Amino acid sequence: MNDLSEAAWRKAKASQNNGGCVEVADNLPGVVAIRDSKRPEGGAHLVSRAAFVSFIEDAKMGRYDLGSQPSGGRR
Repeated sequence: MNDLSEAAWRKAKASQNNGGCVEVADNLPGVVAIRDSKRPEGGAHLVSRAAFVSFIEDAKMGRYDLGSQPSGGRR
């Protein structure tokens, strides 16, 4: 298990615009932690830095339809 006590959480820029609530902590060795800011006690997903960078690059290129879900909705 990874120790997240030193995680420096920040809200994702895209979350601020569409009412979503994703927070990331990229100050941890070798991983990026991602969590729901409305439920921080629910834990976090950990991904490798390489996987996170790849996801961000794909998102910037429009590979994912990140704006289609209504604010506050769940699939």
